Amino acid sequence: MEQQLMGLLMHYGYLGLILALAGGVVGLPVPDEVLLTFVGYNVSRGHMTYFVALASGYAGAFLGITISYILGLKLGLPALRKWGPKLRITEDNIERTHTLFDKYGPVVLVVGYYLPGVRHLSAYFAGISSMSVRKFCFYAYTGALLWVSLFITLGMKLGDHWSYVESCIHQYGIYLFFFSVFSIPLMIIYLQSTKKSKPSDRV
Repeated sequence: MEQQLMGLLMHYGYLGLILALAGGVVGLPVPDEVLLTFVGYNVSRGHMTYFVALASGYAGAFLGITISYILGLKLGLPALRKWGPKLRITEDNIERTHTLFDKYGPVVLVVGYYLPGVRHLSAYFAGISSMSVRKFCFYAYTGALLWVSLFITLGMKLGDHWSYVESCIHQYGIYLFFFSVFSIPLMIIYLQSTKKSKPSDRV
């Protein structure tokens, strides 16, 4: 896995990250969280720049989730049932996401990134339900920013132990969501406070 991801990033760089992540969000068999964590590891090694990686990852998630929404809006549930199995999207995943979306609506667009089998379908059901573009953008793009930021930052902090995240994703995915909700705003506040506390260069 590591060699494949390294080959992707070496040959295609940030563009490869954008396209791979977009495809993964739509439903192609791409290990999204593993890819993002590996990107964070590469940031820690100095091979990639943190904010450029963050922007590229967000662009990929933004693109993928938007495509899924448009497909749901234009093609509807019959197309999903027909083509889903070709993308390894099972009937159980479809029914599970459908039920979750009916109960919790737009919240699923945020939490769904952390739930196996739901991330690929939450935006699709937003389109099927004709959710307004404004509401979709607010929830889906906020969720994408939290998700991408969390896994790239985790990979950067874990360094050589980045692959540990892979074994925890499916078991603790929802907890990682709550961690990202609370930790990322705190991290932003901390960075802003340290910037203000730096002594001035002026004499």
